[in-house]
Amino acid sequence: MTKEELKNIIMPRHIGIIMDGNGRWAKQRGLKRSEGHKAGANTFRTICDYAAELGIESLTFYAFSTENWKRPADEVAAIMNLFRDYLFEAQEREAENEAKGMRLRYIGDRTALPEDIINLVDTLEARSSDKCRITVNLAVNYGGRDEILHAVKAIAKKVEAGELKADDISLKDIDGNLYTAGQPDPDLIIRPSGEYRLSNFLIWQAAYSEFWFSDILWPDFTTDDLDKAIIDFSKRNRRFGGV
Repeated sequence: MTKEELKNIIMPRHIGIIMDGNGRWAKQRGLKRSEGHKAGANTFRTICDYAAELGIESLTFYAFSTENWKRPADEVAAIMNLFRDYLFEAQEREAENEAKGMRLRYIGDRTALPEDIINLVDTLEARSSDKCRITVNLAVNYGGRDEILHAVKAIAKKVEAGELKADDISLKDIDGNLYTAGQPDPDLIIRPSGEYRLSNFLIWQAAYSEFWFSDILWPDFTTDDLDKAIIDFSKRNRRFGGV
């Protein structure tokens, strides 16, 4: 997408992406599912960098859901190793990411993750916390219902402590206790791979999101496909319940 084209379209502030189709991509090529996840990780890096160039404010990638623990142990281990690789790479590219103004955030229940991954996540979040050009959220061990439950428990503790009255609980209180607190809700959610569902992704935040579906498997998703999704989004009439 050229700079001239960007001037003439409405850009989404926040894009959510469900990275789906890695396993099927590998199966079509007679490869192990782990190879599909590796290819998907490369696509993630490409799209992440390109979105930063476009000026997207927030970008949320759905990488591993709370339900994905049900997958074969070797596949789960391979995904965790890829996550480690990404975190190590992010450390090595810290200066480059800093130049891009990239803030890295992990969203999800980190307590179930290996300790070394938790430590890497904590370090990267702290080191990039002052960046503000683009926030990249990586959703690992994430579930939308689990996120809402987490928020409700946090609010309940405030009520128990006498810090908040039950009748005074507002939508802002829930928003403020979500993993994405302080960020705009996703304007656009992209799901490749031919599936037409959210799969427990940002279900509170997606109340007024626009959706863009494609049969493309995630490892084959390109910057041109992201352009198509954004251009299509710019043509939508978003009324938010109004006229």
